[in-house]
Order: sequence, then C-alpha cells, then structure tokens
Amino acid sequence: MKIVQIEAWPVPLALNEPYAIAYETVRDTTNLFLRLETSSGLNGYGCAAPDEPVTGETVDMLLKAVGSVVIPLLKGGNPLRRAKLMQDLKTHLKDRPSLLAAVDMALLDILGKICGLPLWKILGGFRDRMKTSVTIGILPEKETLEQALHWKGLGFRALKLKGGLNVDSDIARLLRVREVVGKSMELRFDANQGFTVEDSLRFVEKTRKARLALMEQPTPRGAPDLLKCVTRKASIPVMADESLMTLRDAFRIARGDLADMVNIKLMKVGGIGEAQQINAVAKAAGLEAMVGCMDESALAIAAGLHFALACPNVVYADLDGHLDLKNDPAAGAVILRKGILFPTEKPGLGLALKTGASHI
Repeated sequence: MKIVQIEAWPVPLALNEPYAIAYETVRDTTNLFLRLETSSGLNGYGCAAPDEPVTGETVDMLLKAVGSVVIPLLKGGNPLRRAKLMQDLKTHLKDRPSLLAAVDMALLDILGKICGLPLWKILGGFRDRMKTSVTIGILPEKETLEQALHWKGLGFRALKLKGGLNVDSDIARLLRVREVVGKSMELRFDANQGFTVEDSLRFVEKTRKARLALMEQPTPRGAPDLLKCVTRKASIPVMADESLMTLRDAFRIARGDLADMVNIKLMKVGGIGEAQQINAVAKAAGLEAMVGCMDESALAIAAGLHFALACPNVVYADLDGHLDLKNDPAAGAVILRKGILFPTEKPGLGLALKTGASHI
C-alpha cells in the first residue's frame, strides 16, 4: 500500500459569537483539511488549526509546507510506516505543529480503516465517553451568567471561565457563576497568562468558596519560575497550557515541579503520537492531564477525543472548539449528549470528507 495522492484545502470558519481571552478577541478561524489517498482506495483525513499567537503558524505557511515538504516526503510512502513518515516530517516541520498533527491524524485514520476499528480502541480503549467542559470567554457579568445558565440548560456539567484582564472582575464573575449554577457544576478558570503571581494567589484566595477544580496558565509562559511559585502556594491545582508546547517542555515542567497538571493540545504538540509521549512523561511525574483544543473543526476534536479515551491519565477534557463554528464540513465527527462526548464508532476517526473547491 502506498500514498498516491495528497490534497490540502483551507476552510474559513466563522464563529456564531466572537469571544475574548486575555490576549485576543476571536471572531473567525481557518482550518486546513488534509486528505491522504492510498493505492487501496482508502482515504485518511486530518485537520490543522493554526493559531499564530500560540503555534506560530498561519494557513498560508501550512499550505506552502504541504507543497514543499509534505507531498515530496509522503507521496509514494507506506502509510502504515507512520513512525518513519512522521520522523521524516519533523526534521523539516519542527515549527509547524498543527500541520504535523493533521498528517498524524490522517495516517492514524488510515490505520483505523484498515483494521475496521475506531481509533480509540486501537490506541488503548480505556473509556468509551468523556465529559467535556464548555468555555465562556471574557464577558460582562450579566452576559457571563446568561451563558453559564444556557450551557447548564443544555446539560453541561463543567464550565471553564476565561479571564486574566482584571483580577477583581474575574473574582466577582466566578463567585456569581457559582451562585447561579449551583453546587454540582464543575468550574475551571483559565487566565491565559494574564496574571502576576500576586494576582493568581489573590484570585485563588478570594474565590475559595466557589470550589474551583483548577486554574489554568495564570502567568506568562516565558517565566517558568512564576508558574512554579503559583503552583507551590496555591490551594488548588495549577495547570500548564501555553507553557507546554513540546516533549522537552513536558520534561522541564515535570522535573521542575512547575505545575500540578498539563493541558495537551494536539495542535500545539504535533499530533497524537507526540501527545502520547508527553502524557507518558506526565504520568511518570504524577501529573494529571487534560486534552484541550483550539478553534478546531469537529474532525480535529474527534482526534483529541480518541486520544483521551485511550489514556487513563487524561482525566479532563476541554473539547469544545467546534461548538460555535458555522458550516463545519466535519460536523458529526463526534457525538455530544448533555456535555458528554462520544466517538461515532466508525473506523478510524469516523468521518469521510468531501475535498475543497481549491486544493494543492
């Protein structure tokens, strides 16, 4: 079996509602879809969700890399030699993690289809469903509460609030959310690098009665000592997100006791294969893991879900990046019921895509 054709095409995706985090406001996104066609007629599909502030990529960069690197290296190759193909690509695409993620998921999609099994069963099959949080961006208190009640009404059991611009406002919003959603809702908070150490510790102390499950990336990723200081002094678990981009980062976080938990996003780290290695480091260090996402099509969300379902150490999921996207060509790649995500149970990632109107 060989890879005989490779197609890549960008899909602009508008959001139903813009959202704000500590360092940007997001109104739309563009995902790059990938199709690997094999000589047996099977197709593998992948998706990249570049985010320049986080991954350092743009769609134009990825399209050029597909033409100059991915096609020359993969075409004619055996898709079942995934480790070799990915190692060859990494030599040239170290700074293109979301593209690596797309190729990795497409190769694994092919593997699942050859085996006739959904990917999560091939990867380990630890669980068959997973609770996800849904994210509320930085909004005035009234709109925050409206969204919290909206998601609760749809059956979600975990909410993640974004903050990091104003610690006093964040404290007030979180306390009010706890009041309106009740005691059973799990609450998480993400400062997206916007806090100082002092802000972080004040926030934790003043929101103690809200019973936060965790606080994500309170301090800038370029200052690991600040993250470590918060982790040591905070009374709730502290999670590293932007600070974790590579396997080496995972080792540094674990070795330095910089955080209690890690957020593994396929688009940041370069795919499921790399995510598995990072999770192994986290497990060895006694760090729990969460699988997170960017603004991603349901196809990429499915890849994250299959990874999470296979790994006992991945105890949290924040896989909501597809929920607000308009005209997602991969809608249906995952099944959502009252805040619980399920795979489709079809082979591989569970979805076939139509190619785009313009592609390489």
